[in-house]
Order: sequence, then structure tokens, then C-alpha cells
Amino acid sequence: MIRGLDHVVHVVRDLEAAGASYGALGFTVGARNRHPWGTHNRLVQLPGFFIEMLEIAEPAAIPPHGEGRFSFGAFNRDFLAEVGQGPSMLVLEGRDPLAEKEVFDLAGFGGFEIFDFARRGTRPDGSEVEVAFSLTFARDPAAPRAGFFTCLQRYPENFWAPALQRHANGASGIAGVVLTAAEPAAHAAFLSAFLGTDPRRAVDGWYVAHTPRGDVEVMSPELYAERFGVAAPVDATLRLAALRFAVADAGAVRASASAMEPMEGVTVVGPEDAFGAALVFETVS
Repeated sequence: MIRGLDHVVHVVRDLEAAGASYGALGFTVGARNRHPWGTHNRLVQLPGFFIEMLEIAEPAAIPPHGEGRFSFGAFNRDFLAEVGQGPSMLVLEGRDPLAEKEVFDLAGFGGFEIFDFARRGTRPDGSEVEVAFSLTFARDPAAPRAGFFTCLQRYPENFWAPALQRHANGASGIAGVVLTAAEPAAHAAFLSAFLGTDPRRAVDGWYVAHTPRGDVEVMSPELYAERFGVAAPVDATLRLAALRFAVADAGAVRASASAMEPMEGVTVVGPEDAFGAALVFETVS
């Protein structure tokens, strides 16, 4: 079964500054939430997808990795220390955690316990609700600086808020995410198991997988720079680099002085202005 995009974790040093930056780009940004393992987040919601801006707020509370146990907090803490700010984890929509774990384990990309947790969330009107999730982690051994898991929402009616999905920049959905790697083909087997579909070769150094919610592209740093007009992550291993948004008018997104138009109908806000991520706005009719 093909798994659609669910969210991207974007780890930052200053959650309020990152929220203000997304807000200046015309996104509606949710309130601060707290995890019991030392991280805080703020969310940008789109239909069926969200960006999780994440801060390592309480380092002493972060649990270590263990045998068969993946620590979300430790991975992002280490990413921030070793790589810096930027998109750290790609998350797909979960449907059956046990079945997904079996797929990842049998393919040699799993071996982790399913992680269930709940927290309090805040609606736009200020009221509190409970949200709960089941996370099933996968790992590409050749990609130590990219995290992957599926996420099943136990109370989706408490999580998704139409008011938070209305954005001044006209963003109507996630068009896709872009990863970079020196050798994209080396990650095809992992992505096939993780996505539930085979990435297809577009040209040398460029693979594309279509999902029910957004495309997943992997391309060489050279092709990435040519297409988007910004430098790829310097790490040669698989890295999340860009988020692509569908908007009514990409030319209207001009909050950043360095926003560029590498091609007609596309505006790119580079990693120097988006806390290590490239944000790509694409006009859709």
C-alpha cells in the first residue's frame, strides 16, 4: 500500500523565531506544544499534511536510544548539533503500525518498537484537546542524517483544524518533498519499502515516487541546485532538502528578500532565510 506524506520535522534552535519566519511567509502557525521527552513544537497545517517546527527545549529530559528503541528527541538533538537547523525527518501517513513494522523489519530497515504517545493540544479557540499517535520508525543504514517514520493519528478529529489550514499566501496543499544524495539510486530499495512504491528514474541522478499526498523526489546535488537555484545540503548522504507547496500565485510570496524565481510559476525561499530548509512555492490553477 502506497503511503502518502504526513509531515516533515523541521528542527530549529529558536521555535518562536522560526514560527515568526513561517508567519512572515504567509503561513498560519499554531501555538507551542510540549512533548514529555524534552522537545517543543509549533505546527503549520495543510490538508492532510503539516510541518512540525521542533525545538530542543529541555535537553536533560531527552531519553537515549536503546536496543530496539528509537529516540525521536535524541535523533533531532544530534541532528541539530552535527548538521544544524533544517528538515530532519520525513513522515508518512500510518494506517496499521504492526503491518508497517513487519514490512520494515523484513526489508532490513526496521527493528524498532512502535512508539505510542499522547499529549494535550490547543485548538485555535484556545480550548485543550487530547491528541495521540503511534509511530513506526524505519532506518536507511546509508542515511544517518535523515529520519523516517509513519504516524497514525488516534484522534484525528482533535488534531486537524480547518482554521489553521487557511494561509495568507494561498497555500492549498503539499506538492511534494525533495531529498538530495550523491547517489540517489543507492537509496531506492529503502524508499521503495518505506513508501510502498518504487521510485522511478526520471533522468540520471533523479528519482521520483508519486504518493496519494505529494511526490517524493531524490536528486543529485547538481540537479537540485540547477532546478531550484539554491545549494544542496553539503552532506553526500541522503538528506531532506526542500518542501514544495501548491499556491494560487507563487509570485505573491515575497516576504524574503532572497526569494528567487528559478522558473516560471515557482518561487524559492532558500535555506539561509528558512532555517536550513528550502521552501518552494508553485503556482497551481
